[in-house]
Amino acid sequence: MQITHYINGEFTQGTGTRQITVTNPANNQSIAQINCATDDEVHAAIAGAKAAFASWKETSVSERARVMLRYQHLLKEHHDELATILVKETGKTLEDAKGEVWRGIEVVEHACNIASLMMGETVENVARKIDTYSYTQPLGVCAGITPFNFPAMIPLWMFPLAIACGNTFVLKPSEQDPMTPLRLAELFEQAGAPKGVLQLVHGDKSAVDILLTHEDIKAISFVGSVGVGQYVYKTGTDNLKRVQAFAGAKNHCVIMPDANKEQMLNNLVGASVGAAGQRCMAISVAVFVGEAKAWIPELKERLAAVRPGLWDDKDAAYGPLISPQAKARVLGLIAKGKQQGAECLLDGSDFTVEGHESGNWVGPTLFTKVTPEMSIYKEEIFGPVLCCMESDSLEDAIALVNASPYGNGTSIFTASGAAARKYQSQIEVGQVGINVPIPVPLPFFSFTGWKGSFYGDQHAYGKQAVRFFTETKTITARWFEDDIPAGPNMTISLI
Repeated sequence: MQITHYINGEFTQGTGTRQITVTNPANNQSIAQINCATDDEVHAAIAGAKAAFASWKETSVSERARVMLRYQHLLKEHHDELATILVKETGKTLEDAKGEVWRGIEVVEHACNIASLMMGETVENVARKIDTYSYTQPLGVCAGITPFNFPAMIPLWMFPLAIACGNTFVLKPSEQDPMTPLRLAELFEQAGAPKGVLQLVHGDKSAVDILLTHEDIKAISFVGSVGVGQYVYKTGTDNLKRVQAFAGAKNHCVIMPDANKEQMLNNLVGASVGAAGQRCMAISVAVFVGEAKAWIPELKERLAAVRPGLWDDKDAAYGPLISPQAKARVLGLIAKGKQQGAECLLDGSDFTVEGHESGNWVGPTLFTKVTPEMSIYKEEIFGPVLCCMESDSLEDAIALVNASPYGNGTSIFTASGAAARKYQSQIEVGQVGINVPIPVPLPFFSFTGWKGSFYGDQHAYGKQAVRFFTETKTITARWFEDDIPAGPNMTISLI
């Protein structure tokens, strides 16, 4: 399959000579080819988006909402098709892929309410016969740079809300799984979006750098790794752009002795190794408080029963890692954990799937006796590896979590309302789950990572995304009647 760009309303293979091969992670066989967009093609996409903005911003908010209504209908109609495309290029299980597509659809549904989300404010008679009111208006051309682990959900976090606000958008998805974003663009065109409103370019760092520095790009949304996130934020802001950059994570789950053991164990297994651990909200550290540490042997038994496999294997719990490089990195960190003194209770380093031995497989892996100085604790592993730590008290567990440089997500399992309230109040993390392992909010809230997990001011989707993709214009108005002012007002006062 030849992957196409979507530039100025046309699907084109492009003329780039740099090629990228897209592979099936289950066997590393080629499934598609990308001609990386040339610099001229990226510039053409930006110019086309700028030209389309002139008319799109004047399109009524009701019509923009109708485009989103048609789009969410098409996404639901093609839900299973999208999930099937997604599993072939990511290796996810079919049910996991379906869940991802649905979470993206939820954001598009939220964008259908754009008229209410963009309402301004009005105060009559702020001074005598003077009214003040505000409008929420689009920025211009916006851009999104998305990662491999959610090729449907994260693009749908970005361009539907940005475009519903009246902007135009250039999407640069991950080159590792471009087929799903391409299908999203095809369906968006079918929904009746005007040509040029959405542009899709595939490529590598050269395309990203153009987006980060081009004078016509007004705002950039990024999701990815720590190092790249810092680079995107600094480069974008140095070029006077509005940037939201979602970066790394190290998410802790605190387990109190009064937690519901069965619920906790089931949730912890899924949250730690689901999607092969390739989630920015995955639980990678379990902190057992007091007597709760007695449950670690049972956790090992549950994890040992988890079996990775192919996407169409109904008994498979998760699929392969995205690439050989990702597998090598995870195996390297597992080896480092052993070398640095952590106890590996369960080692998935040698796991394979029969008939697909060349795939990027890693089995569930469980460490205990982990300390904050170890690489497996400090680094985001992004694999099916869970680190267990022990704490004498809730206060000590809170101090451990707060000492982490990351603040994407955390959770606590407890039957105590007092403990839960103390945790949610004192923890320095943007998204907190109480007896919920992965607290990703629904789209009428916002995805709110803190500290080293996020660079920027306004977060993804929800009301904050609308503020990120818009400017506020405030008008102060007076209409003169028959009265004639006594003379010029030489002060700043409106009275």
